[in-house]
Amino acid sequence: MLRKLLPIVLMASLSLTAQSQSSSPMSLDDAIKYALNQSNSVKDARINLVDAEQQIVERRSVGLPQLTGNLNYQRYLKLPIQPLPANFQVFGAAFTDLAPFLSEETLALLNQGGGEGNSDGVSFFLRNNFNATLNLDAMIFDGSYFVGLQAAKAYRAYVSQDLLTKEREVRNSTIDAYLPVLVLQENMELIDKNIANLKKLLFETQELYKAGFAEQLDVDRLQLSLVNLETQKETLQRQKSLALNGLKFAMQYPLEESLEVTGDLNEIIAENTSDIVTEDLVVTNRPEIGLLEQGIKLNELNVRLQRTGYLPTLRAFAVAQESFQGNTFSDGFWAPTIYVGASLSIPIFDGLYKQATIQRAKLDVEQARLQKDNLQRGINLEITNARTSYENATELLASQERNMELAQRIYETTQIKYREGVGSSLEVSQAEQSLYSTQSNYIQAQYDLVQAIMNVKKALGKI
Repeated sequence: MLRKLLPIVLMASLSLTAQSQSSSPMSLDDAIKYALNQSNSVKDARINLVDAEQQIVERRSVGLPQLTGNLNYQRYLKLPIQPLPANFQVFGAAFTDLAPFLSEETLALLNQGGGEGNSDGVSFFLRNNFNATLNLDAMIFDGSYFVGLQAAKAYRAYVSQDLLTKEREVRNSTIDAYLPVLVLQENMELIDKNIANLKKLLFETQELYKAGFAEQLDVDRLQLSLVNLETQKETLQRQKSLALNGLKFAMQYPLEESLEVTGDLNEIIAENTSDIVTEDLVVTNRPEIGLLEQGIKLNELNVRLQRTGYLPTLRAFAVAQESFQGNTFSDGFWAPTIYVGASLSIPIFDGLYKQATIQRAKLDVEQARLQKDNLQRGINLEITNARTSYENATELLASQERNMELAQRIYETTQIKYREGVGSSLEVSQAEQSLYSTQSNYIQAQYDLVQAIMNVKKALGKI
C-alpha cells in the first residue's frame, strides 16, 4: 500500500513546489531565464541545431563504404517455354542425353515429339530459383563530397548563430515588456504614499473645520483631490494588469496564473555607469553579424560545390552472389559468382547548366556581403543614436530630480503655512498638483533613462 501511495505523494510535492516557484516574485534576470526556457522560437532553434549535427553524420556516411545484402526467391508455377527446331542438338548431344538437367515438362514434350522437335517449344527454366547477394560500394573520388561535408559543418555554425540571435530577440522582448510593469508599479507605490499623506491632511483639515479654523471649501478640495488620486490608482491597476499580460505573453508564461515582478528603476540606473557611452562594439557580441558571416561562408561553399560538377567521379564495387536452381530443393545446384569493378563518370557537356548555377551562386555571395555591410552600418547608427538618447535621458533625469525636490519643498512649506493660518487651501491644492506632476515626470524620466541604458546595451550586444 505504501508503495502505491509513494508516487502520488511525490507528484503532489512536485506540484506544490512548482506552484510555489511560479507564484514567487520574478526579477528581470529571472524573467529572462524563464523566457529563454519557454520560448518556442528558441526551442525550434535548438532543434535545428540538433538536426544540423545529424546532417554532418549523414553527409559523412556518404563517403564510407556501403554494404547491402539482397535475398530473392522465385518459383515458377508455369514454366516459360521457347520454340526450337526439330532434331535440335546442344554441342552435338540430343535432348535425351540432357535429361538430368531438364524439367519434367521439357522431357514430356520431347517424348511426345519423338525427338523430332515440338511446336509447343521447350523450357530451359527450373521451378525454384533463389539468389543471395552481397554488394559492396565505395567512393574513391567525388569532389562534391568533401565540399558538402564542409558545408554541413558550416551550416551547423550558422544554426548556432541563429540560436544566439533567437535568444537575443527573446531577451530584448522580455526586457521591453518588463520595464513598463516596473514603472507602473513604482507609480502605484508613489500614489499610495500620496494618498496616505492626503488622508492625513484631510483629517487635520476636518478637525480644523470642526474647531472653526477652516472652511468647508477646504475640506471639499482635499476630498476631491483624494477621489482623483484613488481614481488614478484604479486606472494604474488596470494598466498594470494589461502590462503584466504583455509580459506573460513575451515570456510565454501562463496567462491564467498570477505573476509578480521585483526590481527598482534606481537600482538598474545605479548598476550601469557612464562607461557604456564610451565602450567600443565587440563584433562577436552581435550574433546577427556572425549569422551573416556564416551565410557568406555557406554561399562561398556553394560556389565551390557547383564547380566540382566539372570533376569526374570514381567508385569501386564488389559483388558476391550465390544462386540456387532446381525443380526441388533436394536435387538442385548452387552457382557462386564473385566479381569486382570500378565506374568512372566524366562530365562532358551539360548545355551550360553548371556555368549558370556557378554564376547564380556568386551572385548570392555578393548579396550576402551587401547585407552584412548594411547591417554593420545600421548597428553603428543604432549605437550612436542610443548613446545620444542616453546622454539626453541622463540630463533630463537630473533636471526632473531637482524639480521634484523643489516641488516637495514648496508643498511642505504651503502645508506649514496652512496649518499656521497664514496660507490658503488653494495654495496647498496648487502645490499638491505641482508635486504630483513633477513626481510623474521624474518616474517617466527614470523609465526613459533605463530604456536608453538598455538600448545602448542592446546595440553593443551586451544583452
